[in-house]
Amino acid sequence: MAADPFKEFTVKRKKGETIYVEGDLGTEMYVVQSGAVRIFRAVGGVKQELAIMEKGDFFGEIAVLEGLPRTASAEALDACELIEINSATFDKMIRGNIEIAVRMLRKLSNRLQEASRKIEILGKATAAGRQAAPVAKVAAVDMDQAAEAPPPVAGAAPADGVQAAPKPIAEIEVPEGAMALLVLDGGARHFPITTEISLIGRYDPVTGTRPEIDLTQVDMNRSVSRRHARIVLKDGAFLLSEEVGALNGTFVNGQRLSTGSPAPIVSGDKVGLGMVSLTFKTAATAPASRPAGSGKA
Repeated sequence: MAADPFKEFTVKRKKGETIYVEGDLGTEMYVVQSGAVRIFRAVGGVKQELAIMEKGDFFGEIAVLEGLPRTASAEALDACELIEINSATFDKMIRGNIEIAVRMLRKLSNRLQEASRKIEILGKATAAGRQAAPVAKVAAVDMDQAAEAPPPVAGAAPADGVQAAPKPIAEIEVPEGAMALLVLDGGARHFPITTEISLIGRYDPVTGTRPEIDLTQVDMNRSVSRRHARIVLKDGAFLLSEEVGALNGTFVNGQRLSTGSPAPIVSGDKVGLGMVSLTFKTAATAPASRPAGSGKA
């Protein structure tokens, strides 16, 4: 296994430790290796939480890209390891780990989309004669814990995850209207697949987006990336592929998938995403055997 090219740039921060303060003239950005970091602004003595950064996320990039003062503060929510990058090592980081570059581009794109969405909402509110200020107050809460997805609410779409009484997986049926089902080991949680293309991952508190198959509530170790994998129904067969930038691996019956290389899955296959283990089941009318030439029994 190749040595970690960024080991010398790794720094550790204790729980509650301040990483930087709004207004500081910093020269470093950070990538989270483990743990979680809270980004916030202090407004009237209250911490206004802006985002929670987890493994693979980056923050503080304005200091490296623009040389501007910090626009917010950052603190460690728990003991964490960070890659500390200044402008001199930025190029080396990008060349040595293309996944970080991909995640940066994707995150910047998401931030731009979120900013555009908020501008659109504020524009509509202004046009309707409403004040936008009350909307901003929602975030002005002193959060002591990392932001996670809210629990599924009554009437939530099946793809959000359905709590069920545990029963043998063999006895669990695909619900009406779904093409297939992912069942958590033990049978306590079901994730119906209702669209031909279903993204699997975790809720993203930064952008407020949620994948079709949201594993937030069952991934206690945060081992599943926010955009981890995708199940696609194509030409009558189900295919599973890992998303670019996903961490901790995607597995079918114990075999790890290569990023961007779809693998066929059939009813009864074991699917692993990070540390989350599920069983794939199809409806009676869905494909029940592997397509010819798949190379698997």
